[in-house]
Amino acid sequence: MIYFDNSATTRPFPEVLEVFEKVADQYYANPSSPHTLGAEAERLMIQTRLKIAEQLEVNAHEIIFTSGGTEGNNLAIKGAALEHQNRGRHLITSSVEHPSVIEAFRGLEQLGFEVTYLDVDRYGCVDPADVEKAIRDDTILVSVMSVNNELGTVQPIKEIAKITSGYPKVYLHVDHVQGMGKVPLAMNEVPIDLLTLSGHKLHGLKGTGVLVVRDGIKLFPLFHGGGHEINLRSGTENLPGMVAFNKALRLVKEKEKGRVKELYNLRTELISKLKQMDEVVINSPKKGAPHIVNISVPGIKPEVMVHLLAESGIYISTKSACSSKHPDRSAVLQACGVEEEIMNSALRISLSYQNDLSEVDKFIEAFKRSINYLKR
Repeated sequence: MIYFDNSATTRPFPEVLEVFEKVADQYYANPSSPHTLGAEAERLMIQTRLKIAEQLEVNAHEIIFTSGGTEGNNLAIKGAALEHQNRGRHLITSSVEHPSVIEAFRGLEQLGFEVTYLDVDRYGCVDPADVEKAIRDDTILVSVMSVNNELGTVQPIKEIAKITSGYPKVYLHVDHVQGMGKVPLAMNEVPIDLLTLSGHKLHGLKGTGVLVVRDGIKLFPLFHGGGHEINLRSGTENLPGMVAFNKALRLVKEKEKGRVKELYNLRTELISKLKQMDEVVINSPKKGAPHIVNISVPGIKPEVMVHLLAESGIYISTKSACSSKHPDRSAVLQACGVEEEIMNSALRISLSYQNDLSEVDKFIEAFKRSINYLKR
């Protein structure tokens, strides 16, 4: 089997599964319970929060545990908008964000907020100058992802953050789900107010995630109840998931330090071989994230290609796993202004540290066979 769908989800590291099972078995008590078992669980939760904060170079009380990227994005965007609507109801995002961001803004529009959707270039990149032009007196939030989940485009977050930091009442939210472990983004250096992470995109478990909320920033909670997570996310804590997230984060950051060049080389080799095929159009930028390659084969339905490759034990995808409005069309490529036939035939190949060069070679062989078969 060759798994090239890592942007949809990654295979959990064995160590992550082991620690999850251990904590679920030994620390099953509710951390809020007053007895000894509850106190032990609470201590482990506090230690885990501290360890994650150290890795992200933020304060422990800035770590809010979530169920993943979708919840984190919704809490950041809706929470900021609803909490601070009295000082402004204008929001800014890009036209190529993940569905959990785009749909969150669509929902806020129904509540009377005004949203500016920034245009992008051919490769889905936001111009920082457009961000500054869009900021108004009533703007309260800017949300731009660090790495596009379909194209692998790396957004100029540092430049955007420099701009937003000049507007005290404008918060900057960054969806860093696809970037963590592949594209560095140091929160101790870049003035980001809200940052979303997801466990299952960095070889952790589904249902785990973190939202970093900078000290002093208030959000309106989406979940009300017992006041967990500093009153921002009520509900009994998923302690095994928290510990598993910490383990996955540590392991993927270690691999980023030692092997990210290998991942870039893998992407370069893949693109080089794809460029030799006349039928293939490369949609991803030359200098993109090391793990995402988006291509089109005009005239061939992407779903058909995905299923044909799956029969050979090779797994790729068409676009974001969370997109479902159009079976073929990529909303991201549509925003990039590409031709209809390219937009409707897009395929996404996404790599991880668990892939190697031999898999790239096998994929190319199978891909060529599949194109020839479908053309016949």
